[in-house]
Amino acid sequence: MARRRIGLWLIGAKGGVAVNAITGLIALKKGLTGPRGLVSELPLFSELDLATWKDFVVGGHEIRDISLVDAAEKLQASSGVPSPRILSRCRTEFDRIEQNIRPGTVLNAGPTIEQLASAAVRRKRENLRSVIRRLQTDLQSFRDEHRLSEVIVVNVASTEPPTATDRLPDRWGALNRLLDKPRGPHMPASSLYAIAALDLGLPYINFTPSLGSSLAAIDELARLRETVHMGRDGKTGETLLKSVLAPMFAQRNLEIMSWVGHNIFGNMDSQVLDSPSNKRSKVMSKDQLLGQILGYQPETLVSIEYIKSLGDWKTAWDHIHFRGFLDTPMTMQFTWQGCDSLLAAPLVLDLVRFAHHARRAGAVGSLDFLASFFKSPYGVEENDFFAQFSRLSNWACEVVKR
Repeated sequence: MARRRIGLWLIGAKGGVAVNAITGLIALKKGLTGPRGLVSELPLFSELDLATWKDFVVGGHEIRDISLVDAAEKLQASSGVPSPRILSRCRTEFDRIEQNIRPGTVLNAGPTIEQLASAAVRRKRENLRSVIRRLQTDLQSFRDEHRLSEVIVVNVASTEPPTATDRLPDRWGALNRLLDKPRGPHMPASSLYAIAALDLGLPYINFTPSLGSSLAAIDELARLRETVHMGRDGKTGETLLKSVLAPMFAQRNLEIMSWVGHNIFGNMDSQVLDSPSNKRSKVMSKDQLLGQILGYQPETLVSIEYIKSLGDWKTAWDHIHFRGFLDTPMTMQFTWQGCDSLLAAPLVLDLVRFAHHARRAGAVGSLDFLASFFKSPYGVEENDFFAQFSRLSNWACEVVKR
């Protein structure tokens, strides 16, 4: 049987998450690394006919003026990842992938992200419709040039400021008409990428806290084009632990009075989050799950600070003040330290494999069985990690039975 050829199109293709996802994919193809950190490699999913790592061809959009090799070397110099051993074995593939990366857009992405972009990207004078058409041309050219059966678009770009959505229509037809108006709606870049992909029938995954495909009108577009999408904001560190620990407190009938989380790191993502408006999107995403899990809202505080010297190594310190038997106050504290992009990168590869399989199996709309990968999963109110993961395992069992 002929090998499948599947496109992986990364928005923010030279950022830390993308660089390590690309490096990991190459290393997996070459047998330079094992499957540690990859959910899709768990025995639970061994009977699924998932795409192999050799099936994927990588391309993407990027707003900065930097080569993929230089981006990887800069990340390695500041944070020690990817390892020099693996990085040296990936250079040829990096040069090949570089040819598949196109200039992205900063339209409505906010001033902090605009400042990161090359002069050529900033100078582009485009409206909503022309941006979407340009992005679609890039996606179609990539698909045609490499004779791909599918292209899956994943947003791993920097976090945009929050977008007011109360005046945006809930139906795709109405939103589509607004895109042609000279003074159209304030649609952030992440949503323009989503529309471009979904309108072509391509799956779209939003790994960021940005608006992306979360609008009802864009979900309708996905259904009309019979494709899939999911998001938002990959769950990799402190929030992952919250979604695991909070159910324990709830099921032991221990009252959480307050939960404070302090995060420090120094990569480009945290540099963008140093802007108060961009930080607001991330904090909103990290701070909303406790009330749903516990059934009441404890006092909470989430802080994110940019400390340049830490590079890609994120440290999170959490302080949990809870009440036990005889109303006795107690405290739990933990420190979480991990390489931010290396926690995220394997999840990107997992999501692409699962989304591709679901699309082949005829799924349409948001993929709620992928909820365990996200802080704010579309269409899923349940934030208990184990309940979310059961959705994924149940989906896998149902697919195998068919």
